[in-house]
Amino acid sequence: MPHQIHSLAITTHGPSLTEFTREADMWVAAQKITTGLLTLFCQHTSASLLIQENAAPEVQDDLIAAFDRFAPEGSHYCHDSEGPDDMPAHIKAALTQSHLSIPVVGGRLALGIWQGIYLFEHRRLRHQRTVILHLSGD
Repeated sequence: MPHQIHSLAITTHGPSLTEFTREADMWVAAQKITTGLLTLFCQHTSASLLIQENAAPEVQDDLIAAFDRFAPEGSHYCHDSEGPDDMPAHIKAALTQSHLSIPVVGGRLALGIWQGIYLFEHRRLRHQRTVILHLSGD
Protein backbone atom coordinates (compact mmCIF):
# COMPACT_ATOMS: atom_id res chain seq x y z
CA MET A 1 0.00 0.00 0.00
CA PRO A 2 1.55 3.33 -1.06
CA HIS A 3 2.14 6.12 1.45
CA GLN A 4 2.66 9.77 0.61
CA ILE A 5 3.63 12.58 2.98
CA HIS A 6 3.41 16.32 2.48
CA SER A 7 4.12 19.29 4.74
CA LEU A 8 1.74 22.22 4.42
CA ALA A 9 2.72 25.67 5.77
CA ILE A 10 -0.17 27.86 6.89
CA THR A 11 0.30 31.50 7.90
CA THR A 12 -2.17 32.78 10.48
CA HIS A 13 -2.98 36.30 11.60
CA GLY A 14 -4.29 36.02 15.14
CA PRO A 15 -7.28 34.04 16.40
CA SER A 16 -8.95 32.64 13.30
CA LEU A 17 -9.99 29.58 11.37
CA THR A 18 -7.95 29.24 8.19
CA GLU A 19 -9.51 26.89 5.68
CA PHE A 20 -7.16 24.68 3.69
CA THR A 21 -9.61 22.16 2.22
CA ARG A 22 -8.74 23.03 -1.37
CA GLU A 23 -4.99 22.65 -0.82
CA ALA A 24 -5.43 19.26 0.88
CA ASP A 25 -7.88 18.01 -1.74
CA MET A 26 -5.66 19.11 -4.65
CA TRP A 27 -2.65 17.38 -3.10
CA VAL A 28 -4.66 14.17 -2.55
CA ALA A 29 -5.92 14.22 -6.15
CA ALA A 30 -2.35 14.63 -7.47
CA GLN A 31 -1.23 11.47 -5.63
CA LYS A 32 -3.42 9.21 -7.82
CA ILE A 33 -4.63 7.19 -4.82
CA THR A 34 -8.31 6.44 -5.39
CA THR A 35 -9.24 4.72 -2.11
CA GLY A 36 -7.52 5.41 1.17
CA LEU A 37 -7.20 7.57 4.24
CA LEU A 38 -5.74 11.04 4.70
CA THR A 39 -4.40 11.80 8.15
CA LEU A 40 -3.61 15.42 9.00
CA PHE A 41 -1.43 16.36 11.97
CA CYS A 42 -0.85 19.83 13.44
CA GLN A 43 2.69 20.18 14.82
CA HIS A 44 1.76 22.81 17.41
CA THR A 45 0.30 22.99 20.92
CA SER A 46 -1.44 26.35 20.59
CA ALA A 47 -3.27 25.70 17.31
CA SER A 48 -5.52 22.83 16.28
CA LEU A 49 -7.46 21.22 13.43
CA LEU A 50 -11.20 21.20 12.83
CA ILE A 51 -13.68 19.97 10.28
CA GLN A 52 -16.37 22.61 10.32
CA GLU A 53 -19.03 24.30 8.22
CA ASN A 54 -17.53 26.32 5.39
CA ALA A 55 -20.65 28.07 4.06
CA ALA A 56 -21.48 30.66 6.73
CA PRO A 57 -18.56 32.76 8.04
CA GLU A 58 -20.59 33.53 11.17
CA VAL A 59 -19.93 29.96 12.32
CA GLN A 60 -16.22 30.73 12.51
CA ASP A 61 -16.82 33.99 14.38
CA ASP A 62 -19.12 32.24 16.87
CA LEU A 63 -16.61 29.43 17.46
CA ILE A 64 -13.82 31.89 18.20
CA ALA A 65 -16.08 33.86 20.57
CA ALA A 66 -17.27 30.70 22.36
CA PHE A 67 -13.71 29.46 22.92
CA ASP A 68 -12.70 32.92 24.18
CA ARG A 69 -15.51 32.77 26.74
CA PHE A 70 -14.51 29.27 27.82
CA ALA A 71 -10.78 30.01 28.14
CA PRO A 72 -10.40 33.78 28.55
CA GLU A 73 -7.08 35.56 28.78
CA GLY A 74 -6.07 36.74 32.22
CA SER A 75 -3.53 36.68 35.00
CA HIS A 76 -5.14 33.69 36.73
CA TYR A 77 -2.98 31.09 34.91
CA CYS A 78 0.34 29.76 36.21
CA HIS A 79 1.75 29.29 32.70
CA ASP A 80 2.13 32.63 30.93
CA SER A 81 5.73 32.58 29.72
CA GLU A 82 4.72 33.75 26.23
CA GLY A 83 2.07 36.24 27.30
CA PRO A 84 -1.53 36.32 28.49
CA ASP A 85 -2.83 34.36 25.47
CA ASP A 86 -0.38 31.48 26.05
CA MET A 87 -2.28 29.23 28.46
CA PRO A 88 -5.73 29.96 26.97
CA ALA A 89 -4.31 28.84 23.61
CA HIS A 90 -3.16 25.54 25.12
CA ILE A 91 -6.58 24.97 26.70
CA LYS A 92 -8.34 25.65 23.39
CA ALA A 93 -5.99 23.26 21.56
CA ALA A 94 -6.59 20.59 24.21
CA LEU A 95 -10.35 20.85 23.66
CA THR A 96 -10.07 20.41 19.91
CA GLN A 97 -7.78 18.12 17.92
CA SER A 98 -4.19 17.92 16.78
CA HIS A 99 -5.07 15.35 14.10
CA LEU A 100 -7.89 14.44 11.71
CA SER A 101 -8.61 11.40 9.53
CA ILE A 102 -10.61 11.75 6.32
CA PRO A 103 -11.51 8.89 3.96
CA VAL A 104 -10.45 9.20 0.34
CA VAL A 105 -13.03 7.92 -2.14
CA GLY A 106 -12.62 8.17 -5.89
CA GLY A 107 -9.38 10.08 -5.44
CA ARG A 108 -11.10 12.90 -3.48
CA LEU A 109 -11.69 13.71 0.16
CA ALA A 110 -15.02 12.27 1.32
CA LEU A 111 -16.15 15.46 3.07
CA GLY A 112 -19.79 16.47 3.33
CA ILE A 113 -21.12 19.29 1.19
CA TRP A 114 -20.71 21.97 3.88
CA GLN A 115 -17.56 20.60 5.51
CA GLY A 116 -14.17 22.25 5.32
CA ILE A 117 -10.79 21.57 6.92
CA TYR A 118 -9.51 24.36 9.15
CA LEU A 119 -6.44 25.27 11.13
CA PHE A 120 -7.76 26.92 14.30
CA GLU A 121 -5.24 29.53 15.48
CA HIS A 122 -5.52 30.24 19.19
CA ARG A 123 -2.75 32.85 19.59
CA ARG A 124 -3.01 36.61 19.01
CA LEU A 125 0.09 37.11 16.89
CA ARG A 126 0.90 36.02 13.34
CA HIS A 127 2.31 32.47 13.20
CA GLN A 128 3.63 30.07 10.60
CA ARG A 129 1.99 26.71 11.32
CA THR A 130 2.85 23.31 9.87
CA VAL A 131 0.34 20.57 9.10
CA ILE A 132 1.62 17.17 8.00
CA LEU A 133 -0.54 15.29 5.49
CA HIS A 134 -0.12 11.50 5.35
CA LEU A 135 -2.02 9.63 2.65
CA SER A 136 -2.20 5.85 2.42
CA GLY A 137 -4.25 3.72 0.10
CA ASP A 138 -4.51 2.16 -3.34
